[in-house]
Amino acid sequence: MPLLHKRITDEKLVKKLISSREPELFGELYDRYADKVFNKCCGFAIDLQEAEDLTQDIFLLLYIKIGSFQGRSKFSTWLYSFVYNFCVNHVNRNKYRKMKDSSRNFEEGDGNPLQEIPDSSLFELKSQKLKKALDQIEPEDKSILLLKYQDDATIKDLMALLQIGESAVKMRLKRAKNKVVNAYHNLK
Repeated sequence: MPLLHKRITDEKLVKKLISSREPELFGELYDRYADKVFNKCCGFAIDLQEAEDLTQDIFLLLYIKIGSFQGRSKFSTWLYSFVYNFCVNHVNRNKYRKMKDSSRNFEEGDGNPLQEIPDSSLFELKSQKLKKALDQIEPEDKSILLLKYQDDATIKDLMALLQIGESAVKMRLKRAKNKVVNAYHNLK
């Protein structure tokens, strides 16, 4: 039987998978996204082995929860949100690994902590130092920044994924950018 599903969109593949539960279809989905999911897991894992374990755990859970995809966004955007939520929960479950927020409290003053940080400021940061700064902020803040700047999620995509309004998405992005820039500048 020819594998016609190799040429169909992710959304149609998922719909077919939900209705049939054919392992072959899930295998195709796995082949399309395994490397991307692994790369996302690397940002939250201590080492490559943990990233591989997270990737496998995510795909096991995805097989069980694939029916919760409702098509409100592209499948890839929904999957990345699924991955980030899984990884954030993993980090939060492991209390000894909880990330320390080294940014100043909003009450501490000295300037407006919610001032607009231009996107160009994020792109000028050195990548290794930026990774360290991202590791110091809360997983939720890291997640929204990675969705926006690494995965090119639009404000509309983020609204659908987070199920919040446009102004709330923009405020979360603004606060997360502020935290990562502060963490970056506080690194030695």
